[in-house]
Amino acid sequence: MSETSAPKGFVNKALDFIEKKGNKLPDPAILFLSLMVLIWVLSAIFSGVSFSEIDPRTGSAIEIVNLLSGTSLAAFLSNMVTTFTSFAPLGIVLVAMLGVGVAEHSGYINAGLKTMLGVTPKFLLTPMLILVAIVSHTATDAGYVLVIPLGGVIFYAAGRHPLAGIAAAFAGVSGGFSANFIPSGIDPLLQGFTQSAAQIIDPNIQLNPLNNWFFTSASTLLIVLVGWFLTDRIVEPRLKKVEVVIEDNEEPTMDALTSKERIAFWVASTSMFLLLIGLFFWAKGEDSALRAESGKLTDLTAPLMRSIVPIIFVVFLIPGVIYGFLSGAYKESKQVIAGMTKSMSGMSYYIVMAFFCALFIDAFAKSNLGALLALKGATFLQSLQLASGVTIVGIVLLTAFVNLFIGSASAKWALIAPIFVPMLMQLGISPDLTQAAYRVGDSVSNIVTPLMPYFPLVVVYCQKYVKSTGIGTLVSMMIPYSIAFLLLWTIFLLIYWMIGFPLGVQASYEYIVP
Repeated sequence: MSETSAPKGFVNKALDFIEKKGNKLPDPAILFLSLMVLIWVLSAIFSGVSFSEIDPRTGSAIEIVNLLSGTSLAAFLSNMVTTFTSFAPLGIVLVAMLGVGVAEHSGYINAGLKTMLGVTPKFLLTPMLILVAIVSHTATDAGYVLVIPLGGVIFYAAGRHPLAGIAAAFAGVSGGFSANFIPSGIDPLLQGFTQSAAQIIDPNIQLNPLNNWFFTSASTLLIVLVGWFLTDRIVEPRLKKVEVVIEDNEEPTMDALTSKERIAFWVASTSMFLLLIGLFFWAKGEDSALRAESGKLTDLTAPLMRSIVPIIFVVFLIPGVIYGFLSGAYKESKQVIAGMTKSMSGMSYYIVMAFFCALFIDAFAKSNLGALLALKGATFLQSLQLASGVTIVGIVLLTAFVNLFIGSASAKWALIAPIFVPMLMQLGISPDLTQAAYRVGDSVSNIVTPLMPYFPLVVVYCQKYVKSTGIGTLVSMMIPYSIAFLLLWTIFLLIYWMIGFPLGVQASYEYIVP
């Protein structure tokens, strides 16, 4: 079978079916609104039901909150504005796009792409993009607002389908969320919940924040290779029939840079490099103001981690402005503001979706329905009393399922770690291995659930090239990644365990029951 005919047959028909049916769903904004109303109704129905599951956050039986009560409705109305304005992805996206918008409007990003494509072999474009997407996890959510849209631009500039670039970047940023060879704030965050859960059985146990680092580093190679194959052999061939329509003034061109543009690019890039060097030396000192009280830079409470988005804003704004004026693209300061305005106008649709998404996620969390779902699944898995290896697979599958409804990695693990970790410790399985299984499941289904806060944003990125893009289009593109990551990453974990490669720093596979 030839390369171009590989995707034909059952797989292609199944993905076309998913795309067709998925695009018949309501507009994402209406979908979130409908789901919010459904949550209200379900919360009213189940609020009077008693459940035996213990909520680890309170230590008492979980209770469903009736969102249709007078008190809850009054709180909904009075908090609606703050619920929207405090929706984390909203501020992250808008602030970052202000700086990135100037860099794009001035032509700096386009010049950078031309330079990069000139030195990167075309056949390595996909793996390089996925690798960069994976590394972007280190900067919290930066990949969603920076790497994913650039994936489309890079592929388009290289003469490839931009939606394939967006899909590859999305797969790396979100589907491979737990694959990274650079430690990030998520490592100590999850380790904290794991250690607390483990101390239910062993009060003296201590876990290293990098207890999964070796496994997540090795997983990077797996995600890059699998993502590379799927992008080039499955996803992009399916997109050949999808016509790309883009405004002329936004179209990346591959014309060679003029000498003036080349000088402007290197001066602007030097300014970016100097900014990063300055940031490095600012953060280097043991008493740096960018460090957390613990002295760590990667702690989620560290000012550095909390300043990633403003740093992106500055690091792209300044080189963008410098390039604009040196290249002649900008003649006056108001053109800089025009670049910011243009980037915000492109986000108008996302802002509307974010409003309804914020309200839905807030209602889902306050109702406790998501927590009940996670606890019911964990209790059921525990009751099966399966063999340790099968239980590890069960944790991956359960986490991937619950992840379709609860996007926060920490929220899910806070709920189910107190059940899984002690249970498997009794079977002789270490908390380190249990956490690794959770991290696999927490990653693989991110890219196929419209309830993930950044999912609507990726739809907007796709619509820049294909206006008809809907939920079904994006889900059908990402399902091959999700299924392949789920199967192969789980098998990879089991083989990794069987061989006995170290999971991480001071980590183990076995727990010796006292």
